Parts: sequence; structure tokens; C-alpha cells
Amino acid sequence: MFQMAIDQTGACPVEASVNGDVLFDLGLMFSTGRDGIVDLIAAHKWFNLAALKGRVDAIRLRRELAEQMSAEDIALAQREARAWMTAH
Repeated sequence: MFQMAIDQTGACPVEASVNGDVLFDLGLMFSTGRDGIVDLIAAHKWFNLAALKGRVDAIRLRRELAEQMSAEDIALAQREARAWMTAH
């Protein structure tokens, strides 16, 4: 059982000006559960945004994730990516 507190004082939102590498790293984090949580919807979203910022390798990983996801989950990930682009 996790018994520690997480210090979020240094946390900041991902800005639109970030490069594709940062977005790609977020996709890896959510797809592998590197921080303890596997979230394929979030991973698909970040790989999608990374691809738009020029990370060609994100396209392949996004495709691999899509094979494991339902059509509804893919649609949700795409909506979240569009919402992030609109907000930033």
C-alpha cells in the first residue's frame, strides 16, 4: 500500500509550446505505466499530439495502442487530443 505523500508544488501543466519529445515521453509514461498507472486513452492522446509535433515514431506506437483499444476509447482519445489543441 502506498503510504507516502506526493509533492505536487513543482508540477505544471503541459504547455502548447512543448516539443514533440515531451509529448512523446508522456505517451510512453502512460502506455508503460512507468509511474504506476497504465492509461491507454491518455497514451494515445499524447502520441497523437507528439506525431503532430513531428515525432514520426509516435505514429507507430499510437497504431499499436489502437489495436488494444475499443473504438469508443480511440474516439475519446482523439477528442481529448483535439480539446488539448483547442485549449492551447
